Amino acid sequence: MNPYKRRTKEELASKVAQDIPEGAYVNLGIGQPTLVANFIPKGREVVLQSENGILGMGPAPETGDEDFDLINAGKQPVTLLAGGAFFHHADSFAMMRGGHLDICVLGAFQVSEKGDLANWSTGEVGAIPAVGGAMDLAVGARQTWVMMDLLTKSGDSKLVATCTYPLTGVACVSRIYSDLATLACGPHGLELIDIVDGLDVSELSKLIGLPVRPLQA
Repeated sequence: MNPYKRRTKEELASKVAQDIPEGAYVNLGIGQPTLVANFIPKGREVVLQSENGILGMGPAPETGDEDFDLINAGKQPVTLLAGGAFFHHADSFAMMRGGHLDICVLGAFQVSEKGDLANWSTGEVGAIPAVGGAMDLAVGARQTWVMMDLLTKSGDSKLVATCTYPLTGVACVSRIYSDLATLACGPHGLELIDIVDGLDVSELSKLIGLPVRPLQA
């Protein structure tokens, strides 16, 4: 039995939300990243964008208060903060491609130690053959963060030396938030930011199958 406790999806979303700075314009990808909207600290101004054409997106509505004409890119009902706006899908992509987003938070199937991202296809028969806006976000945002479980259901690491799935972007990911640790990635490989209690760096390296170094100052 593992001596450590994995972070829940809600704990992970809260950790990501705490790290988003004041005044940032942020896109939250489909899946786990959408939870981040529910944990933005009160009093902190963070402007959330959704690729289907929303700026100023708020947290999920209370049960019974959903408006299914007001949804995010994953077709989940959301709320709109005061001053929020709707606009054309093309304008939304111009915002994403034009470098107007400070951070995007995406899910992933694989991330390489150098920051390559694979998050749109595993090549499985019958899988949806569409990347959506992931490529635009991965290279258009000033920072790309990934939020995911560290291991697959079969126990394989999603952090790899080289991605084997089709790439979304090359060397675009700067930070990985997982249920076991937060890591930076890039030219220096994987660097540890924080880790769950009961798990040490050497065991984390074994789970990943790659060296994990202290974060460079």
